Amino acid sequence: MGRVSAAIRVADEVWIATALLHREHPEAADFSLKEIETRLAREAVTDEKRPGVYPHLSVHCVANRPPDRGRYRMLFETAPSRRRLFRPGDPYHPKRDGGKITPDRADIPPKYHSLLDWYEREWARPSSKDPLLALAARHRDLWRTVDPDEYVRQLREGLE
Repeated sequence: MGRVSAAIRVADEVWIATALLHREHPEAADFSLKEIETRLAREAVTDEKRPGVYPHLSVHCVANRPPDRGRYRMLFETAPSRRRLFRPGDPYHPKRDGGKITPDRADIPPKYHSLLDWYEREWARPSSKDPLLALAARHRDLWRTVDPDEYVRQLREGLE
């Protein structure tokens, strides 16, 4: 009775499983893709296991990877096959700017609303980082994901 149909987005389901892991294991810095997938299956938010889970864990929801479809910034890749929840101030791929970071409260079952409150209160709390250092960190790996000549062309657009 506690499960819902597949109306919930896969990205939201992935975020819920990752947030649950963080709350259950506050000492852990990150989790393997398999740990998140296992937690998602154990939670059984939906009636069935959906094939889109792995692509969301590996690419679609990962802020610091180039997007292939969506621009979600729900997860952060800490190492190959390791993820944690995204935090404001984390570096992310420029094409994901403005992407969704957390599920919309209205789109998830009420029993998970406390996860959104926890995220805002504890996980996403403002850091005391220098804003210029945070900006530099955000664009640190830009050269790896964008052709430098194309990047300069884009910067110069409209200046001539």
